[in-house]
Amino acid sequence: MPGSSRIKLLVYEVRPRKDRRGVDLICDALPFGRLWYGEPNATSNAVDYAKFRSRSRRTVIRVYDQAGNVIETPEHAGEFKEP
Repeated sequence: MPGSSRIKLLVYEVRPRKDRRGVDLICDALPFGRLWYGEPNATSNAVDYAKFRSRSRRTVIRVYDQAGNVIETPEHAGEFKEP
């Protein structure tokens, strides 16, 4: 449609590292594509960072287990307002 704007949905993935040393936060919006979190509360820190970085955008955050199954999808709508 002419004149319509599309809002890009950000998708963050929190995946366990194959070396079992924490988690990776993965998103195209990140400067290098992924961030590594290795501390004991790595998953919650990664989710909090994703929420902070996307506070004004529509965002989906998915947390995966070792088998690749989605185990959590924290709610985050951002402060998006229609134009």
